[in-house]
Amino acid sequence: MSDPGLRERKKQRTIRLLSDTAVGLFLEKGFDAVSVAEVAAAAEVSKPTLFRYFPAKEDLVLHRIADHEGEAARVAGQGPTPLEALRRHFLAGLERDDPVTGLSDHPDVLAFHTLLYGTPALVARLHSHLERSEAALADALGGDLEARLAAGQIIAVQRVLAQENWRRIAAGERVADVRRDAVAAAERAFGMLAAGLPRLARPSSVRVTE
Repeated sequence: MSDPGLRERKKQRTIRLLSDTAVGLFLEKGFDAVSVAEVAAAAEVSKPTLFRYFPAKEDLVLHRIADHEGEAARVAGQGPTPLEALRRHFLAGLERDDPVTGLSDHPDVLAFHTLLYGTPALVARLHSHLERSEAALADALGGDLEARLAAGQIIAVQRVLAQENWRRIAAGERVADVRRDAVAAAERAFGMLAAGLPRLARPSSVRVTE
């Protein structure tokens, strides 16, 4: 019997190879100019194999942020309140220049974000990713209408903050010059969320499910 751990590692290597190959080709030629067949050929796999791992061409790109899909839902349960946990997590991301916060000037990150935000098909797919993140957070917050409304606001705030950081850095500003504004904007934004969502800003006011 083969080792399940080995099979999983081989699977993850294949997924990484396909995604990295595809993103490299998309950056070089443009997303719409590269076919799935070209990606498969460059990665030396068949098209059926590629589609087994990535049902849609856009998923080859969005794979790089797929791990963050349930992040807000996981973080919300870390306390002391859902909003405070999410605020601390976002600020920690800014501190370490996490690409998800938009505060990164690494050439590869900037190129990836330019590809992502500059391709309509990828932007549409990104919204599906955000909707799943929102749904997961809503479930973690209780799943009722109030939870769904709150999750929508929180995910939207994180998206807008990240895009504003990316926009400024993509325009040529340095991370060091953007950081202070990014932190201040995040503090204001989460303050507004706390004022509008007081139930999520009070300890023990909502039971966050795992």
